[in-house]
Amino acid sequence: MSGRVQVYKTDEVVVTFDPGLCRHTGICLAGLPEVFDIRRARWIRLEAAGVEAIETQVANCPSGALTCDRISAP
Repeated sequence: MSGRVQVYKTDEVVVTFDPGLCRHTGICLAGLPEVFDIRRARWIRLEAAGVEAIETQVANCPSGALTCDRISAP
């Protein structure tokens, strides 16, 4: 991971983005545009979709720049 890793979190899930690994294929943008939108300053908006949809889309990231972890209930 590079030193510029971005972290996005809700009560249910944490998504990290490592721009140093990103190949800029646009798969995340095309597959779930309501969540991933580079036109916004905070380009990942987890509240815009369900956790399952986010997990599926992050799993499609070919470079591994995006990772997703569910938060377990205490």
